[in-house]
Amino acid sequence: MQVLHQDETPLLYSLVFGEGVVNDATSVVLFNAVRKITANTLGVKAALRIVLDFLYLFSSSTLLGVSAGLLASYILRGLGFGRHSSVREISLMILIAYLSYMLAELFELSGILTVFFSGVLMSHYAWHNVTESSRVTTKHAFAAMSFIAETFIFLYVGMDALDYEKWKMSILSFWTSIGIYSTVMFLILLGRAAFVFPLSLIANYLHRSDDPSSKITGQHQVVIWWAGLMRGAVSVALAFKQFTLSGVTLDPINATMITTTTVIVLFSTVVFGFLTKPLIRYLLPTNTRNAGPPRSTSPKEDITLPLLSFDESASENFSRAKENMSMLMERPVYTIHSYWRRFDDTYMRPIFGGARNSNLS
Repeated sequence: MQVLHQDETPLLYSLVFGEGVVNDATSVVLFNAVRKITANTLGVKAALRIVLDFLYLFSSSTLLGVSAGLLASYILRGLGFGRHSSVREISLMILIAYLSYMLAELFELSGILTVFFSGVLMSHYAWHNVTESSRVTTKHAFAAMSFIAETFIFLYVGMDALDYEKWKMSILSFWTSIGIYSTVMFLILLGRAAFVFPLSLIANYLHRSDDPSSKITGQHQVVIWWAGLMRGAVSVALAFKQFTLSGVTLDPINATMITTTTVIVLFSTVVFGFLTKPLIRYLLPTNTRNAGPPRSTSPKEDITLPLLSFDESASENFSRAKENMSMLMERPVYTIHSYWRRFDDTYMRPIFGGARNSNLS
């Protein structure tokens, strides 16, 4: 993310950032669902159970995070708690976010997914309900805490890589380990390609009626594929949670899993991370980075207009419904986003707050 700039490549920056955050959260949920399955129970029923557990964990964690974000927004706006007091406003946002994480862990849900959606809702609503000093403080405080946490993780990985006992305990020979590391890296490359390129084609198809500059080009797809190859904090945390007890293991198989994870994280971070900037310079020359989608200049839509109206005749309602369905088929992403913005401006922001402008561009 540090080699991409939001002003130069806004679409690519948003895609890489959004995919990175959602992938971290989704991987935790999927990991928690898969770890319940053993080799003896693997089958069609087990696969169905994984899907159902994944949907349950994802939806429940999302709902809990959204509820926490809306609760904080309503307290700050509707109840006026902490008004004109930066200490109380910041404390409330941090404590409710942490409370959502604790509740998620208590109910065996995904804490990272819960905090993610809680943060999304807080940034959309609650952040606009606090004073200017609170906004500046929270922005830099959360950025600092994120940087410190990420730095600590990589320091821990570096120190653990020097733990000779884990490497000595591993049951694999040198060349067997090299083969496993290479196989895992190949599967990561293949898995990324199997998801990024088909999903990009689907996204381009859904945006087929939009401006060409909003399409995901081949160069963008390669950058997205490459940027997701770097394994990081979540991989390490999940491996240590599953295969160690407070960072210590006496099982040779568990030690092998830890050393394999460590090698993949270090290799992908150093090698792929080092080559990311040259790759972006080659695929996205400087003169093409500022070519972002133009801002819409269409007139502001009527946000209070419902899809159907009891004050109009059935023929007019039918004509409007037909027009809306046609718009949904031709420009599905834009239409859904437009409906959400209308609903958000009409019903959500008056209750939970948010940005003071309601431009539906």
